[in-house]
Amino acid sequence: MPETGTSDPTAVAPVETGPIADVPEHPRVVERRTLHSGRVWDVVAETFEYNGATITREVLVHPGAVAVLALDDEERVLLIRQYRHPVRAREWEIPAGLLDVDGEPPLEAAQRELAEEADLAAERWDVLADFLNSPGGSDETIRIYLARAVSAVPAFERTEEEADIEVRWVPLDEALDAVLARRVQAPSLVVGVLAAAASRARGWDTLAPGDEPWLRHPKAGGPPWVLQDDPS
Repeated sequence: MPETGTSDPTAVAPVETGPIADVPEHPRVVERRTLHSGRVWDVVAETFEYNGATITREVLVHPGAVAVLALDDEERVLLIRQYRHPVRAREWEIPAGLLDVDGEPPLEAAQRELAEEADLAAERWDVLADFLNSPGGSDETIRIYLARAVSAVPAFERTEEEADIEVRWVPLDEALDAVLARRVQAPSLVVGVLAAAASRARGWDTLAPGDEPWLRHPKAGGPPWVLQDDPS
């Protein structure tokens, strides 16, 4: 009777050594069609060659976004709560926004969002975390900044879902408890709070300069992640 499985976990693929890390890969794209062109993002069908096969996948093409975990001198995190229609909920989040201004560097976008959504400025900016929101179907990537030495700026006029934003300063440990208890589920908040708690435990030595190049961003990035002739 033929064997249906194996107890050797290394039998499927060779084992790599060293720290785990994503690696870039650029299969040949043979066709790309726009299925939907929206106000913020598009949906395209890409046909590419991979593992000896021709595969077609639908991809949500996204401009990317930035988010800001603002931390005050008492190690409290600034949280905002606003209505999110797709999930029919008023979610606790950290300030965030799309990279939808042509030519605007990500750090400047983060500074703008912090002012517009929370009426704050910060003197110290570091990269806290980068993540891909849904890589199985979208190229959306988000960079989270840690903003410290914060101060108030004149209030912005807010409209639509942002008109009734609630703001609260919450101790980082309390925010961490809310994440671990699954009471809050906005992705930038979850990733940001977990990353901040872990980085604080390591003396903040995981942070990167605020102006560090964002090589994995599909539009603003560069080699080896983004190639000039990539059709995306």
